[in-house]
Amino acid sequence: MKYYLIAGEASGDLHGANLINELAQADTTAEVRAWGGDRMHAQGATIVKHYRELAFMGFWEVAKNIRTILGNLKKCKEDILAFKPDALILIDYPGFNLRIAAWAKQQGIPVHYYISPQVWAWKESRVKLMAKVIDYLYVILPFEKTFFEQKHQMPVDFVGHPLLDEIHQFDAGSEVDFRNEHGLPKDKPIVALLPGSRAQEVKKMMNVMVSSASAFPDYCFVVAAAPHLDDSLFEGLSVYVVRNNTYKLLSHAKAALVTSGTATLETALFGVPQVVCYKTSALSYAIGKQVVKLPYISLVNLILDTDAVPERIQGQCHPTQLKNDLEKILRGVERAAQIKAYKKLHSLVGGVGASKKAATLISERTHA
Repeated sequence: MKYYLIAGEASGDLHGANLINELAQADTTAEVRAWGGDRMHAQGATIVKHYRELAFMGFWEVAKNIRTILGNLKKCKEDILAFKPDALILIDYPGFNLRIAAWAKQQGIPVHYYISPQVWAWKESRVKLMAKVIDYLYVILPFEKTFFEQKHQMPVDFVGHPLLDEIHQFDAGSEVDFRNEHGLPKDKPIVALLPGSRAQEVKKMMNVMVSSASAFPDYCFVVAAAPHLDDSLFEGLSVYVVRNNTYKLLSHAKAALVTSGTATLETALFGVPQVVCYKTSALSYAIGKQVVKLPYISLVNLILDTDAVPERIQGQCHPTQLKNDLEKILRGVERAAQIKAYKKLHSLVGGVGASKKAATLISERTHA
């Protein structure tokens, strides 16, 4: 069978690669063509366009590049028609993929959507469109199944979170080797600082995170720097910096300060007690509060539906508060409480095998 995949971001490339690997096991005749990246290519997909050419974020950047975006949509449609896939598999990236889904539905091409847009957080109005243009939706968070089926009467398949697969097969190596590789002190416990992957949020978060570190001279504070971020963002800081090695850092950390996002879930799945931090401009925060209607900002608390990890937002995100929170998870009762909550989290996110479950369902439905 012929499968056409579209992933527009690095995370989509990662999850798409795992899905392609499992598709090859479920369907030995699988032929894959895709918009994605190096990981998907390594699994045998023919890459039409790399996701690096699709990364337009924010209103101004999208407006400035509208001709390129429209050209990409046109090229994608033409390529799909020429390939004549038995199934179209869309991975997150809703601004582009929902437009392709609507078009593909008109062409009679079966549409499988793996990793739903976060319409439960904002743009809930998209659900009506999704119900019309998506044949099969595979969700990765337990509350998403409730959201779609009970609130919107839209059937979905909950397959579990693919991060579990990544973490399950990850080899951390020895802590001694990790410390030696990055010149870290041999005798100080590690505290991980995860300031985010976008330069703008890193600028906001670094100073407040590093300021809290001065209260813990017996600990080694290490920043997880995304590979594409400029070195200048981390110059002059009294902490260590590890680039493109976040999972190894988390594997050996005793605690973490984490900017809200998928990193909060990754940190929890590694069993590292954390404080979730988030700070943006007053205007952006005011707009965000009007658009996003959620009781929590971290995936950990959203999945558990309780404040299992502390969330420090805007005015609460300051060195004194983070110091107090860190004290509790390094030396106090909060540490044990978080680790206990993480055990429940593991059971809720579905266990390992998300990619295999999704691939099996897609293959069975394509062959039916």
